[in-house]
Amino acid sequence: MGRLSLVAGRIALSLPTIFGVIVISFLLTRALPGDPAAYFAGPTATPESIAEIRHSLGLDRSLPVQFVGYLQDLATGDLGQSISTGQSVMSDILTRLPASLELTFLALFMSLVVAIPAGILAATRPDGVIDQATRFLVTAGVSLPTFFTGLLLLFIFYFKLGWAPSPLGRLDILYLSPPTVTGFYLVDSLIAGDLETFRAALAQLMLPSITLALFTMAPIARMTRASMIAALGSEYIRTARAAGLSRRMVLFVYALRNAMLPVVTTLGMVFSFALGANVLVEKVFAWPGIGSYAVDALISSDYAAVQGFVLSMALLFVTLNLLIDILYTLLDPRIAHEN
Repeated sequence: MGRLSLVAGRIALSLPTIFGVIVISFLLTRALPGDPAAYFAGPTATPESIAEIRHSLGLDRSLPVQFVGYLQDLATGDLGQSISTGQSVMSDILTRLPASLELTFLALFMSLVVAIPAGILAATRPDGVIDQATRFLVTAGVSLPTFFTGLLLLFIFYFKLGWAPSPLGRLDILYLSPPTVTGFYLVDSLIAGDLETFRAALAQLMLPSITLALFTMAPIARMTRASMIAALGSEYIRTARAAGLSRRMVLFVYALRNAMLPVVTTLGMVFSFALGANVLVEKVFAWPGIGSYAVDALISSDYAAVQGFVLSMALLFVTLNLLIDILYTLLDPRIAHEN
């Protein structure tokens, strides 16, 4: 019951946040420079045609009236129509969001596979070779911009060595998209039993995922190292060692479980940073994700698309924080009992 009340409380607290995001995104989009009606009408449009388009888009109404209409549309699940693509914003988001999430999840998986073991080994042997290598990795990951890393990897593995496929989206032009089930090409191709498409999709994902993983690896490795050093120096670890427990049990059962709490918090923040860094990665690799969609919408002052993007990101972050709270209760049951 404690965990259920915790989840219900977090959901209740997130509702004012989501409403605030709706209000702020609505006002900020109206403050953007440019006129979406003029963009939609084209450079040769007359003032009369622009005014007619503004009326059809409802932009000639007052802000309170526009906001009330926007809330009514949201209540029915209508995010509006994108003037950039000519499609509904909901359709655009459902098409592009899985591409960004697949890239982000694979990058985070790569980061965890490397950063957590590296942080643990660095903590058990401070100032050793692995510790020095981890510090170098952290410094490089923080210092190098993602677009530079992406261009460097493209130059080496695509242009010079020819090992990577051309950076032209999620699949090479020789392959067809797998039947949509989850929107993740890796998962959908496995469900369809199409291993050739799976390998092609994985090949397209490797360089952008490595680019993003190098960016997200640094804070995870740093936090894992710091948390493990603090845990290994604590009194309960000394007591466990004095009791004659094996080194493996002390390290992985007692120290690692307690050290994972701040790492989980860091992972939530890293996920948020990764979605932001996705914009540059998607542009470098021509990845059809939601980040590049938002940039194009901002350039064209596409109000509906920008608002839909901001709202979808807010819902995603609220869901992520809720999952982190639940994971916290699994790692530390005292949190659920306190609630």
